[in-house]
Formats: sequence, structure tokens, C-alpha cells
Amino acid sequence: MSQQEGYSPSFKRPAEIMRMRRKRTRSDASVFSSPSAPGQSGSPRACVRPFSPGPLFNNQNPSGRGTKRRNPFANIENTFSPKKKFLIYNDDGSGEAADSSRRRSEDEGEEEEKEEDMSAAKERHAGATVAFRDRLAEAELQEHQDINSKKCLTFSEDDSLFEEEEDDVGSLLLKSPQAIAPASIAPPVCTEYPADWSLKTRLLFTSPLTLSWAEQPKAQEEASGLSRHCRAQFSTLPHSLQDPRSCSELRQAFQQSLVYWQHPSLPWIPLFPRINAERSFAGRSAPWAQDRALQQSLMSEWSVSLSSLYSLLKARLCPYFYLCSYQFTVLFRAAGLGGSSSITAAISPTTRGLREAMKADGIEFSLPLVEERRRSREQQNLTVQEGDEEDQECSELKEGKETQTGDEGENDDEEGSFSWLKEMGIQDKIKKPDSITMQLRKEGQTVSLDHKPESMVCVEGPHTFTLINFLINCKSLVASTGSQAGLPPTLLAPRAFRGATMQTLKARSVNVKSQVGSTYQDISSLEMTGPILPSSLHTITTLLRPAQKGNFSASLYTHTPTAVMNTHTTQPQCAGGSVDLSSCGLHPSSIQQLQQPSSLGKTALTHINMSNYSYMWKN
Repeated sequence: MSQQEGYSPSFKRPAEIMRMRRKRTRSDASVFSSPSAPGQSGSPRACVRPFSPGPLFNNQNPSGRGTKRRNPFANIENTFSPKKKFLIYNDDGSGEAADSSRRRSEDEGEEEEKEEDMSAAKERHAGATVAFRDRLAEAELQEHQDINSKKCLTFSEDDSLFEEEEDDVGSLLLKSPQAIAPASIAPPVCTEYPADWSLKTRLLFTSPLTLSWAEQPKAQEEASGLSRHCRAQFSTLPHSLQDPRSCSELRQAFQQSLVYWQHPSLPWIPLFPRINAERSFAGRSAPWAQDRALQQSLMSEWSVSLSSLYSLLKARLCPYFYLCSYQFTVLFRAAGLGGSSSITAAISPTTRGLREAMKADGIEFSLPLVEERRRSREQQNLTVQEGDEEDQECSELKEGKETQTGDEGENDDEEGSFSWLKEMGIQDKIKKPDSITMQLRKEGQTVSLDHKPESMVCVEGPHTFTLINFLINCKSLVASTGSQAGLPPTLLAPRAFRGATMQTLKARSVNVKSQVGSTYQDISSLEMTGPILPSSLHTITTLLRPAQKGNFSASLYTHTPTAVMNTHTTQPQCAGGSVDLSSCGLHPSSIQQLQQPSSLGKTALTHINMSNYSYMWKN
């Protein structure tokens, strides 16, 4: 769009073009006829135009090599701005301005004609510029006629860029994409990942920086870490650490994050996980399996520990704890965690027999995933057009068969399913199903939920205390046969409770080489095993942030039955800060994360990646 001095801006006037060609021909002829002129060479290619259709410039090149040929595809729009002068470079590296070469021209009359043509071109260029400004201003006013902000568009000095001025924001120069600095577009920074209430069996951290500082602590550092855990004391680390191995505060805090509490504790038997763990118990010594008195003693101590945990939870001195049996896992959370204003308990997976036993004891519970599916189907039914009555009746009938409250509709279906036998007169020859079969058929949908994620049960409020009594007196809580016979469920908590044993996660650091393209890069890894609680995971990642300078990744291995515990409950969310959890023994940042409702649904985190102090994750 920009036009430059010395060039014809109009391509619609053949007469002007022909006149300029004749003048160039005469100029070329005069140059070729005087080979002894200064600045000329004997070769006819001594005078070339560096940019066509620009003016003819002189170029001294006695050797006849290195001359630049004329560009047949050049035009007005792909040349430089008039502010930049064209330079003709000689063999010795010196340059001459195009204006000075024109002043040395011997043909005075030819130069005057060229100057007249250039002045006429300037006038036409000025007229075109004014016209373009007017058209651009009219278009801008038409586009922003409904906007109150005042903007004006003005040309810059080189007529190749334009500025947009705004009274509120200031002046913004609109340039090419290359002129915009990449640093002006900063990526979003995510300083936290969503809360994950599932239990992890293994963690694998990798980082380009060494992770060897996390193993082999000194005796004083280990003792200090255990003491700080019991006293709930936390240290503040800087944003970045230059040498993690020499930072005693970091190593003490890491040892503090590895501690958890467990009951019962049998060193020769791994008591987590308990579901589908028959292989880990096979061949182990179990003296309580045939000793009835020993089983009663174990259950008595276990009942005391469970009651102590619930008392701590109710007083908000313990944030949460897990009960892991051979059939299901229970998560108890204090009021204020997970967005709930009361104590909650999630049980997964469950069976129809367990749910019926809980109803018989007066425990009210909900099935969050089943209710969520029911609400989604109701919303889909609302979107059905009013005219399609038959389709709507079919969808409601299908919904009634899949829910637990569709007994009346199923009774009508059962009565109508045998009406055709009476019409044919063979109702006495066909044996009808008995009442037990009919009952099982009606409860088929309820039974189909067993051992599935949709069978998760949520208990809230005062009914959690009734659930504690139910679990203490439930005979099916302990296996009667098999490798886990007579062994009480495992209790896991981040804080100490009566009868608990302090345990620590196992950590091991290894340096490996990973292939990146055609080269090998040193990668440091840190593997951790054991029942990894949600607060332990958050504390460890918080420590790795300054130690690894904000660059690490983690692979998380989830205990599958607990992944569904990230599901929302039906309890309305509590207002932030209404429940004080400062005495629960967790780091303040961990409390803040666990107070938020989880956004993972019935899934769990599988990967966490931190790059430049920004989190990314997969579930």
C-alpha cells in the first residue's frame, strides 16, 4: 500500500508508462555509447537496476562478475521504504548513495526531466495518501459508530505501519507478528492441582536435576523430621534452592512428609492393600486364624482404635482416615473438607447385602453416582419435544426399569406379561415363576451395582456415628475363611491415634539415562511405595517444587477401589473459612487444597507434571 519516491504509483495510464520506458532507453543508450565515463565499465551489464522498476544506478564492476540481475517480478509493494536509501556496493566494499550517483550524471537535461517526473510522482503519491487516509478514516468511523471509546488512525513516518490510539488504554502500535515480542504472551500459571482423595500405592518422580537428596538422611535430620510431625511444626522454604543436599530444612521436611499411622501393625504381613490381596497373605504365618480368643483380642483393640479416630475426627484434630477391609474401603472426612459442612463417609465398593444391613440399622445413605445418572436422564427427558409423546413414554418406562423406585411399573408389566397365556387358554399348562424369582427380577438393577464404582455409598452428618457402631458390630467386616481370616481391617490416618503405629513410606533414588532425540540425557528418579495419603502426596510435591527448581514429573499408581471417592456428595458446599481446621496437624497449603471439592469425578490423577512452576495433570 505504501508508495515510494522515484516510482510510478499508477498502472492504469499507458501513456505515462511508455514515456518512462522511452526515457530509460535513451539513458541506457547514452551510457553504452561512452565507455570512458567515470564509474562505468566496458560491459553492457555495468548499469543495472537493483530493484525493478527503480531508477538506473551505476555500478562499477570491472571484472564483470557479481552483478545483480534485474528482478522481473519486482513491483511497488515489495520494495523498501523511501526512508531507507539504496546503496550500490563496489568491489572494494565502499558504498555510494543513489542520490549521489544521480548527482554525478552528465546529462543535465535528462536529470531535470527525471526530477520533474519524480516531483509529479510525489504529488500523485501525496494525493493517493490523502485519499487513502480519508477512506480509512471513514471506514473506521463507520465500524466504531456504536462504541463510545474514541480511536483515531494515523500513518507512521514510513507509511508502512499505522498506529491505533485510544484514550483509555493509550497508544498501541500495530505491527507485523514478528515485531511482537514472544515474552508479551505469557502462558497461564497453575500453582495447584485438584484434590485427589484416592489412596496411592506407588509414586515415581523424575526430574532433570538430581533427587539423591531425598534418601539416606542423617540421624539428626530423621529424628527432627519425626519430632516435627508429632508436634505439627512446619518450616518455610525459599522459592528455589541452589543445593538441596546441603539444605537440612528440606531433608527434615521430607522425612516429616513420609510419616503415616497404621493399626494393626504386623511386620511380616503387608496390610495394604486388602482388596484382592490374597497372594500377599499366602504362606504367611497367621496364628489368629484358628484361635478364637486371639481374634476377639485383636477386634477389641481394633474397636478402641476406631472409636479414638472418630473422636479425633469429630474434634477436628484428625482431618480424615481410611478403613481398609478385604471387601471395601471407607473414607471418613472431617467437617470442612471436600466442600462439605459436616462429617462425611464414603464406602466403595458395596453390595446389596451391605446396603440392606445399613438400612436395617437406620443408617441413611445416598448413591451419588446413581442419583447423578438419574438427574442426567431427567434432563434429557425434558429436552424431548412435547409432540413426541410416544417416545417420551418409552424413555420414562426405560428409566423406571433402571431405577430402584420403579416397583409399581414393574408389577404392571409382570401382570401384563402373562395375559396372553389366558387369551390362548394355556395358562394352566405353563409353569409361572415363583415369588422368589419375581423378587430377584425386580431387584436385578440393584444387584447389578454390586462391586462397581456406581455402588459407592455416602453417609453424612450424625449417621456417620451410627456407621461406626455398625462397623464395630458387623460380623461380615472380617473374613471368616481364606488367607485374611480373623484379621481386622487396616486403619490409616495422617495423625496419631490410640493403638496406632508410626510408619514411613519407602523412598529410593536412582539416576538413569533417557534418550532424547539422538542424545542421552541424565534423568534422576525417586520411587516411593506404601499407602500414600492425599496430604502426603501434596506435601511431597510442595517440597519438590523448590528443590527441583519447578521442573519435575510424577506417575501416580492408584488403589483402584478408592478412585471413585473423588465423586461429589449431595451435601451443599460450605462457605469458605466457616470451619477451623488449623489444629488438624496438616500443612496450611494442604488444608486449603483438601477443603475444595474435587473436580476429578470418579477418576483419579495418573500423572502430574510441573514445568516452570506451573502444574499440568492427567486423570
